Amino acid sequence: MIVTVLYLLAVPLLVMLAAKKWPVIEKISPMVILYVIGLVVGNIGIVGEGARQTCTNVSNVAALLSIPLMLLGCDFRAWSAKAAVKAFLVGLFSILAVTIGGFFLFHSQAVNAGISNTDFARVSAAMTGIYTGGIPNFAPVAKAVNLPDNLFLLVSGYDLVVTSLYLLFIVFLGGRLVRWLFPNQQPSPTLDSETDTSVTEEVPAKPFWSRLGNRAVGIGVAAIIVAVSYALSLVIPIDNSTAVIIILLTTLSIALSFWKPLKKLENTFDTGLYFVYVFCLAVATMVNIRELEFSRYLFVLWYIAFAVFGSLLLQLLFAKFLKIDGDLTLTASISLINSPPFVPMVAAVLNNKSVILPGIAIGLLGYAVGNYLGIGIFMLLSALG
Repeated sequence: MIVTVLYLLAVPLLVMLAAKKWPVIEKISPMVILYVIGLVVGNIGIVGEGARQTCTNVSNVAALLSIPLMLLGCDFRAWSAKAAVKAFLVGLFSILAVTIGGFFLFHSQAVNAGISNTDFARVSAAMTGIYTGGIPNFAPVAKAVNLPDNLFLLVSGYDLVVTSLYLLFIVFLGGRLVRWLFPNQQPSPTLDSETDTSVTEEVPAKPFWSRLGNRAVGIGVAAIIVAVSYALSLVIPIDNSTAVIIILLTTLSIALSFWKPLKKLENTFDTGLYFVYVFCLAVATMVNIRELEFSRYLFVLWYIAFAVFGSLLLQLLFAKFLKIDGDLTLTASISLINSPPFVPMVAAVLNNKSVILPGIAIGLLGYAVGNYLGIGIFMLLSALG
C-alpha cells in the first residue's frame, strides 16, 4: 500500500516539474503522459488486487480535494461580467443542447454495445462536466455519477483525440471563420508587446519552504471543506451521497473563495490540478486495457465529436442571431471546452487581446457550474432514457 501511494503521489509531481523544465511535455499534455504511465504500470502484471483497491481509495480522495483547491484559486470578482454573460449563457445552452441531443442520437448504438441507459447517461454527464469547464471538472463529475472505469478511460481517451483536432481547427481556421461570419467586427489592438503599454513588474519568487507551507495550508483548508461537506451529506436523505458531497463541496468552495483570509493562499489552483493528475493516474492504473474494446465503442468518439464541433456551430449561429461579439464567442467556446489556459492562444489567433479577461472569466464560471450541470444532466437523462 505504501509503495502504491508513493507511486500515485510522486509520479504526477515529477511529470509536473518536468513540464516546467521541458515545454514539450506541456504541449503533449501531462495528463496524456500520466495516462500512458498508468496503463503501462497497470498492465504489466505488477499491480495486484490490494494495489488496485489503494488506487480506488486514493482516486476518491484526490477527486474530492481537487474541487475546493481549484475553486479557491479562482478570483470570481475579477471579471468583465457584462461582456461575458451573453457568450457564457449561449455557450452553456449550446453544450447542453448537443449533449442531450447526442444522447438520444447515439442511444441505440450504446444499447447495441451493451451499455445500459444509466451508464450512457453517466457518459453524457461526464461530457457535460468536461465541456463546461475543462478536464478538471471531469474527475469530480465522473466520481459523483459513478462512471465505470472502462468508460472513464474511453471518454478521456476519445476526448483527447477530438479536442486536439478541435484545437487545430481553431488555430488554423477559427480566425478566418469568425472574420467571415462577422465581417463588420474590428479586432482590438494587437497583442504585440510594442503596442501594449502595460508594465508587468517581476515579483521575486518566495522561498521554497514558504511556498510549500502555503500549499500545505491550502490542502488543509480543502480537507476541512471535504470533511464538513461529508458531515452535512449524512443528514441529507438522498441515495447518491457522492453527488451530494460534490454539490456541497462546490458551493462551500465558491462561497469561501470570496473570504479575504483565503485570498492570501497562493497556488491553490495548481495544487488542485495536481490532485486531478493523481486521480487520472490512479484510474489509468486500475484499468485492464485488454478488457477494453475501443472499436466496439467507437460511437462514443462520434458522440464527443458531435458535442464539441456541434456546440461551436450552435454558438456561432446564436452569436450571429443575437449580435454577440464573434471573437468573444469563439474564445468562450475554447475556454469552456479546453479550459481557460487556452484563452491567450485564441486571443493571439484572433489578434484581439480584449477577449482575454472575459474569456478566462467564462472558463472560471464554467468550473463553478460544471459539477452542478453534470450531475443534473445525469439525473435528467437517466430518467428520460
